[in-house]
Amino acid sequence: MTTQIQHSNDPIPEIFTATVPDDWGGARLDQTAARLFSDYSRERLKEWIHEGHLLANGKTLRPKDRVIGGEILTLSVVLVSETEAQPQDIPLNIVYEDEHLLVLNKPAGLVVHPGAGNPDGTLLNALLFHCPELQNIPRAGLVHRIDKDTSGLLVVAKTLPAHAYLVAQLSEKNVYREYEAVVQGLLVSGGTIDAPIARHPSERIKMAVVTGGKHAVTHFRVIKRYRGLTHVRVELETGRTHQIRVHFAHKGHPLLGDPVYAGRPRLPKGASPELIHALQTFPRQALHARRLSLVHPVTFDQLAFESPLPEDFVQLLAALDTDLKEG
Repeated sequence: MTTQIQHSNDPIPEIFTATVPDDWGGARLDQTAARLFSDYSRERLKEWIHEGHLLANGKTLRPKDRVIGGEILTLSVVLVSETEAQPQDIPLNIVYEDEHLLVLNKPAGLVVHPGAGNPDGTLLNALLFHCPELQNIPRAGLVHRIDKDTSGLLVVAKTLPAHAYLVAQLSEKNVYREYEAVVQGLLVSGGTIDAPIARHPSERIKMAVVTGGKHAVTHFRVIKRYRGLTHVRVELETGRTHQIRVHFAHKGHPLLGDPVYAGRPRLPKGASPELIHALQTFPRQALHARRLSLVHPVTFDQLAFESPLPEDFVQLLAALDTDLKEG
């Protein structure tokens, strides 16, 4: 008989067991495991089934295999690093934190994830420095993202159970996300943009409204109309890449300052030199993640957060207000 030696520096697995109820007979193993071990996502459990970390009566099965009822499921969890990114001491503006999650206010200009052209210096690197255990969570706990030049609120899961719960909340549209934006042109009233989004068919760095794309819904209300521009409040029902930017560009009202979707800047007729200067020097798309509301993954309390408009956005609105009064 061969004895396997557990070295002292090897990770020690956590062992969980559960019995399949008799009336669950006929269900898939991965579906059953997701109900019995609800702290973890179904995709994560499928990986563990494939890797032999989740056994039924001591045997390895496939995710699609059916249970008959009465089996004892044994889950051996060893958390491993989910990222090769390195921690970096980058300041974070954290507005809330406990042992399960944190909510932060991201400044414009900070990339969320490492990628081509941005191998480090990202929000993910900063999170790994602030909370090293996030290396064991997919995407260092980031369950949603905002673009580099969008400012505002993001939630980060600090544990696998919290991550699974928040991802499910987002999927079920139970996370409230509200933005403020300045768009080109005059919108008469609020409304809903319901148009599918996918990768642009010819310009691969862009997204676009495409027949057969992923379902995408954006709600908006007018806050104030200016000379050739409109300040709007935007609520996301879905969370597609560049969704707000793509939807408003599709409607002929791209975001002010958007370098990808707005094309050449439109200067309002009769605008003062001061307003023209403010519009031409605004350094990014005028988009800010203003409010975030979600259910806490452990206490189930409703949490709500608000981020004040950043200084560049405040100055932009001040210039628009001044022009409106003088016009």
